[in-house]
Amino acid sequence: MRLRIVCCAALFGGCGFADTGNGDPTIETNPRGFEPPVVMNPESPVEYPLSLYERQVGGTVILRLFITEEGTVVPESTRVATSSGEAGLDSAAVRGVPTMEFAPARQDGLPIATLFLQPVHFRHPATSTPGDQS
Repeated sequence: MRLRIVCCAALFGGCGFADTGNGDPTIETNPRGFEPPVVMNPESPVEYPLSLYERQVGGTVILRLFITEEGTVVPESTRVATSSGEAGLDSAAVRGVPTMEFAPARQDGLPIATLFLQPVHFRHPATSTPGDQS
């Protein structure tokens, strides 16, 4: 049995990164004229690990992704920006990245490449409350 979760970061907005010129990107929350990438997969490509699902272990992983101006994820640039605290959830989120599809980010209406923070929420139905997205 394969369990899927919803990748919903693009639905809640995201963060773009700005180059400060010193090699260290800084986070800008929705800079003016910036539209973050949007997840296009009809179903999440991330699988909830069965052993963690059965134990009702949940959490949120924040991934740092690089999306090209065509909307393609560059898998080798993927990093866990914030761990869920559970290695199995973190690994599952990273494993789903190569099949994530995005509409590209836009700056002033034009597609651009960008670094992007993508939350991946693992919520067991028995422990979630309606509207819970934390």
